[in-house]
Amino acid sequence: MGDHDGSAAAAAKAAGAAAPERYGRVTALLDATGTFFEPARLAFPDARAADWARAARIDPGAVGPGGSWRLDFRCFAIARPGGRWVLVDAGVGPADGPAAGWAPVPGRLPEAMARARIAPAEVDTVVLTHLHEDHTGWSVDAAGEPLFPAARYVVQRAEVAALDPADPVRRWAVDPLRATGQLHEVEGRHRLGDGLTLLPTPGHTPGHQSVLVAAAGGRGQGRDVVVTGDVWVHAVQLADPAVAYAHERDPAAARASRVDLLARAVGRGALLATAHLTRAFVEPTADGSAGSDRAGGAVERLSGEFQEAAEGEDEPSEADEGGEVPVELR
Repeated sequence: MGDHDGSAAAAAKAAGAAAPERYGRVTALLDATGTFFEPARLAFPDARAADWARAARIDPGAVGPGGSWRLDFRCFAIARPGGRWVLVDAGVGPADGPAAGWAPVPGRLPEAMARARIAPAEVDTVVLTHLHEDHTGWSVDAAGEPLFPAARYVVQRAEVAALDPADPVRRWAVDPLRATGQLHEVEGRHRLGDGLTLLPTPGHTPGHQSVLVAAAGGRGQGRDVVVTGDVWVHAVQLADPAVAYAHERDPAAARASRVDLLARAVGRGALLATAHLTRAFVEPTADGSAGSDRAGGAVERLSGEFQEAAEGEDEPSEADEGGEVPVELR
């Protein structure tokens, strides 16, 4: 899908041969690279010239010829004790998957996992940030069987409820996972143990969620990472979180999620782990992006939802207390 940079590093990335990027216990897994089906300025029609200039500095790899938008399709693996892994999102999938109509299939997630020495059987949880085709493609194999046989696939109940009955992701992923008992629907914020918290970030889709990964060893021992899903799909939304994406379901809710999550990341000194920027890990304050005059004071406040999460993370989880666990990570 489109031309790629001629440098050796970009060529290796395009071929899927680049070594996995890591920060702490989070490993970025590049599934695919390509050019979006419409120019960037059509996808973000209200972005200003200053926003585009900042975006080019934050993520220069996204700037393609003739105003085209070059992007990555990335999943993340989070190490857990005992050699187990949590996978966040399942990529674009194989050539016959539902993303084939617009995304650069086939993806390379199985090969990327092999290079990172992660076996599918070692994945005990797959967090689906949302149910778009480019985030669910490797949920199952060509025969319709779950690609991760020991995993629970965790998704927000609101996301499943909002999925159109005719959406190909329902047939491709939701129905097979429900049939095997591996689809686990949750509601709202959930602490999963091992320093992992699901944060509802609706707007891009009704039940979109992100993942907060606390630094191994607790605060003061490295940095937290926020796996953002599609809260930001382009650096222009980091330059100004008020910039809407033409294909998000609820622009007002999506903007609020960007503002709140950015404030949270800045307040905790966390890195952003992004699905579609051409950089896997991004500083949330890069290029002055956190200080946008249209962002509604993003760095100065946290919404109640995120403030509650920040204040409660050092307390015992429900699993620690022996109570009912909304999502059990085996």
